[in-house]
Amino acid sequence: VHMELSADRKSDMDVPPGHVVHTLVSEHDHILGYLDELEELNEKIQQMKRYRPGRDEFARLRNVAAHLVDSEPHHEREEEVLFPELEQRGVTGPPNVMRMEHEQLRPQKHKLEDLAETVGEMDFDEFKRQLRTVAEFVVPTLRDHIYKENNILYPTAVDLIDDDELWEKMKHDADEVGYCCFTPSAGDEESEHTRT
Repeated sequence: VHMELSADRKSDMDVPPGHVVHTLVSEHDHILGYLDELEELNEKIQQMKRYRPGRDEFARLRNVAAHLVDSEPHHEREEEVLFPELEQRGVTGPPNVMRMEHEQLRPQKHKLEDLAETVGEMDFDEFKRQLRTVAEFVVPTLRDHIYKENNILYPTAVDLIDDDELWEKMKHDADEVGYCCFTPSAGDEESEHTRT
């Protein structure tokens, strides 16, 4: 089994709200929004001459960092529920690459959260340097990661796993793993999982 590496196939997936893959894609939409905000905040903070604790940018940075760290259940559901089913069907390389990228991103998201929480205790120029390094890794790497999952990995899963009962079991297993604070519920923008 091989993946169709060149096709943009996200729009081809026909999965209902509440489906494992639909939830993962919906979470990606939220994560992409946080990445856009992180990119914008980094640009604004790089132009500042000194740290002013009352500036809105720093509260927003803490919020973005916390949400990116809270995306961990998303990755855990992929690794524990979706990837093993793909691997049983002969798709082994792409899940391994996605796991490796999760491992690369995880410490960088925690570094971002640490920076956002300790900016007042640091030399501001050093803070800006570290923020730039982290943001310039996390933003493009996670965007590219999401693109590959949305347009290659998830459509492959939908194509290969043609068993509604199995998808129901996977949904139950995903529920057991848990959700992100921003996970939408089936068919609506708000969720019992959503907290601010």
